[in-house]
Amino acid sequence: MKTREDTGTIQISPDAVAHVARDAALQSYGVVGLSPRNVWERLCGLLRGDTYPQGVRVRIREGQITVDLYIIVQYGTRISEVAQGVMSQVKYAIEQTLGIPVAAINVHVKGLRINHDHQEEE
Repeated sequence: MKTREDTGTIQISPDAVAHVARDAALQSYGVVGLSPRNVWERLCGLLRGDTYPQGVRVRIREGQITVDLYIIVQYGTRISEVAQGVMSQVKYAIEQTLGIPVAAINVHVKGLRINHDHQEEE
């Protein structure tokens, strides 16, 4: 994405947006991780040694950003509240950090993580 200033041009790559989105999502209540969108994304990332965060897809069209997040939620939390929190947190982080308006944040819940720590102790 390019923005034009009086003194020149600023370029922000989708990779930079993805890293901001990933960090914000992982700091959100109820999120325990991100998941690759599919097996292909996992394999490509492993083979290429990508630094692009798995579980995040960024599209920039006509100066607007759309982010898709593929999250894993802690079992026992209300999924709708976690998803709404992720949307708010990620949108705020991108707009505050990069100064770019966000068109949409789409949250896809790929799974639930159940804590087995209590069973192992007994």
